[in-house]
Amino acid sequence: MKKHSSFLLFFLITPLLAIAQVATELNPPDFIKTITFKSNTTQGQLPILKLGEPLVLEFDALTANEEDFYYVIEHFNFDWTPSNLVKSEYLSGLDQQRILDYENSFNTYQIYSHYNLEIPNTQTRGFLKSGNYMISIYDDYDELMFSRKFMIYEDLTNVGVQVKRSRDVTTIAEKQSIDMVITTNGMNLNNPLETIRTLVIQNNNLNTAISDLKPQYTLGNELIYRYKTESAFWAGNEYNFFENKDVRAANIGVQRIELKDLYHNYLYPNITRKNVPYTYNPDINGNFLITALDATDVSIEADYVMVHFTLLHPKLEGKSIYIYGNFNGFTLEPLTQMIYNKESQRYENIMLLKQGFYNYKYVSVDRKTGVLEEGAISGNFWQTENNYKVLVYYKDLGARYDRLIGFGEASSVDISN
Repeated sequence: MKKHSSFLLFFLITPLLAIAQVATELNPPDFIKTITFKSNTTQGQLPILKLGEPLVLEFDALTANEEDFYYVIEHFNFDWTPSNLVKSEYLSGLDQQRILDYENSFNTYQIYSHYNLEIPNTQTRGFLKSGNYMISIYDDYDELMFSRKFMIYEDLTNVGVQVKRSRDVTTIAEKQSIDMVITTNGMNLNNPLETIRTLVIQNNNLNTAISDLKPQYTLGNELIYRYKTESAFWAGNEYNFFENKDVRAANIGVQRIELKDLYHNYLYPNITRKNVPYTYNPDINGNFLITALDATDVSIEADYVMVHFTLLHPKLEGKSIYIYGNFNGFTLEPLTQMIYNKESQRYENIMLLKQGFYNYKYVSVDRKTGVLEEGAISGNFWQTENNYKVLVYYKDLGARYDRLIGFGEASSVDISN
């Protein structure tokens, strides 16, 4: 009897443990590159779509096999634990379908197949609920290739966002603080201190997002957030960038070019900017844009290039340096780690990237603690132009999932004291 009780307890606890797991994105294998979400206004790796807008996912497979890929879509709570909704409640139609739209590269040294998935389509007619979502791509052997997060919101509240200098005098020259005002527009929000949750994202980077700030004041139908330190971000610096839309001629940031098995672009060496004065240099806040000269369709005509990065910096003991940007979802992985060259006394890395305009910067990670320091190489300056997005979630008393009821955005170009 005791044995049967143990088995019963195991089967009761196991589903609870599975439900409590927090979803994380999986990076693709080396042969899958340039994962891109597209909308009418942006290209990158963090789509925030209004309910009813199409979702477009594109990626390249650097093989000559025209492999089959399948997609699965799941709905999540605010904290990225699985929601209690069944698939038919948040998705109209079917997922676990093969991606039918793909083309082979044309007139490129690197052979690849470009895959394009747009929802709604014949099998998957659209999304029925707002909130957090994850799309997972599987191969023909049911192995998970990669997964990416995205959000869908309902336009039910107005979200006012202002960027301020830090209210903490010790970091006033290095941080930016976010003030928010959420206007409910007549929507009845029960007990907002418990049912409203917020997420503040800097430059589309979920790794540094600030979550779950509570409203400090309520004024009529307005929820007001004016924190001293809790809503403050390190301001960072403007991103480094390069453009290689013409693989045969040096362009912005490219020092020289060589043609071997593929084209090789050697970028101008970067220096540490932590201890030099801030200089305004317009960027696209860590994003990237695929572009190629004289190409009718850059999706299949842009080539892949071996890009050589160099950082003039003495060796950091106990720390690793990575190339950081939206081109891989701000992920720290072996492919983006800089290797110290003892002979030249500089950090180096070679990455295979599709032609385009790329923003990037260098960050350090403590090998023992795993702490990421984004400003270790480039510094933090309050004048830096950054983009901030604010998402507002609502879970009414007794509700089964977190609705995403508001979206606001601001730039630190309009920063004030």
